[in-house]
Amino acid sequence: MIGGPAAGGREPYLAARVLDALLRENYGGLAGRVTRSRDGVALLLPGGRRVRLTPGSLFQDFVVAPEEALRLEEVLRTLREISAPADAAGVEAFVQECHEALRALDLHDARRDEVFARLGQGLPAAARSLGRSGTVRYEALAASVDHPVYPTARCRAGLSDEELTAYAPEFAPVFGLRWAAVPGERAAGAAPPFAPEFPVVGLARKLAGTHVLFPVHPLTVPAVEEIPWAVMAPEPHLEVRPTLSMRTVVVDRDTHLKLPLATSTLGLRNRRSIKPDTLADGARAERLLREMPDPGVLLADEQTYGHAGHEYLGWLVRRLPAGEIVPVAALTAPLPGGGLVVEELAGRWYGGDVTRLLTEYLRLLFGFHVRLFVRYGTALETHQQNLSLVLGDGPARLLIKDNDGLLASPDRLRAARLAVPDFADRRMLTDDPHALADVFVTITLHLAAAAVTFGALPSPQAARLVRDALREALAEHGDDPMARLLRARTLDAARLVGKSMVTAGTLVDKARTGARDVNKFYGTSGPNYLRQPPQAIQTLIMRRTR
Repeated sequence: MIGGPAAGGREPYLAARVLDALLRENYGGLAGRVTRSRDGVALLLPGGRRVRLTPGSLFQDFVVAPEEALRLEEVLRTLREISAPADAAGVEAFVQECHEALRALDLHDARRDEVFARLGQGLPAAARSLGRSGTVRYEALAASVDHPVYPTARCRAGLSDEELTAYAPEFAPVFGLRWAAVPGERAAGAAPPFAPEFPVVGLARKLAGTHVLFPVHPLTVPAVEEIPWAVMAPEPHLEVRPTLSMRTVVVDRDTHLKLPLATSTLGLRNRRSIKPDTLADGARAERLLREMPDPGVLLADEQTYGHAGHEYLGWLVRRLPAGEIVPVAALTAPLPGGGLVVEELAGRWYGGDVTRLLTEYLRLLFGFHVRLFVRYGTALETHQQNLSLVLGDGPARLLIKDNDGLLASPDRLRAARLAVPDFADRRMLTDDPHALADVFVTITLHLAAAAVTFGALPSPQAARLVRDALREALAEHGDDPMARLLRARTLDAARLVGKSMVTAGTLVDKARTGARDVNKFYGTSGPNYLRQPPQAIQTLIMRRTR
């Protein structure tokens, strides 16, 4: 059901995704160029070309028709012509982003068979799947599925082909961690528990009396070498593999390690470095969530971290629970031997019933997130990359990680007799219920629920599953004002809010958008697929996967 762009089809595929995004976000008033006639709906480009549009997308009214063979350069020429002069730098940065994304798509297509052969034609054995190889396999497969709305997600700014194949998760590489000695007075926290002795990485043993070893991603080594008080060790130690997020790597079955990266993803302004306060805020958010327990939800332990007060010197150890852990982003990924990951999992755990697996997942997802929203005024940025299913003995459970994007209402927390965390990033607190609803709709509903379910099932069935699970979760809270608001913003809404990710992430400076957080910048809307399922969604999703 899900496949990548056909050979030779990568450029039209990416060009259509970019034009769709610009149209959805109405950048430069592009939506004003949509025309309607007896021949159908079309977008008139500034150069005079009439691009046929078709309805049926999850997140916008019209998208480029599948048969349109666009060239990337004509889309980028359109972008330049409709842009404001003040956006010139952002536009050129996005042009570069598009070219790098196309290069990465071509590279992955060329290496696909090699990667799939390395991952294997099927799951080797139950015991193997519960080990590091199984975890890494699903992370690599998840990386072969495009982001549901951000068109150039494959771009990692500034990386060469050699660096992509050596470190990007879609290539399933293995590499050695690098290490840096940091003066003890600058190090907040000790070394991670698996840090080596100083001589193992080629440093003098006497440094252990004054310095602490910090793990460094190989891509970040040049940036760390520019820090005058940090000492890069000459030798690597500890083989790791990248997860879907790339800056987080698998150390062993129970342990992931998050590290700063000297690149950007999902937009120029989404830098992959780690600011000192975000690690502590994430730990505070996790502790808050542990005061809102749910029997079907597990929280990754993210309380162990270190930082040296520099964006390229920090680390976080993530400890995982027992069981087979499958990132939700992997569910719609194609398997090397055909079929989807969700079908493989259903065959092993649900008697082959994909619908039953997804129904259980949606009940877990909405049961937890609706309860957080209504009772505690809390919304999580747990998109499909930050969520995993944990399978094993007993019912499936939901695993949640990376909570530093959480948004919470101080008033609702106090009403629930919970202490308001002292977040360093005050943007994590708001008493505006509509700001909380924006996060719920754009993250929980769009990315974690709809993109996954519509990617695995026919459109009418997917819409029914998502709608019924959300309705069931809201029904538990009756006429609570927060439940009524969320119902109005989802099930009963004429349209659903969306994020302007390209606009805020790269094209327009924050001074002009006014966005306090580029990851929470809205202003676009799309049809409510819960009320009227898109008819052509399967065709469109197939075009949007790698």
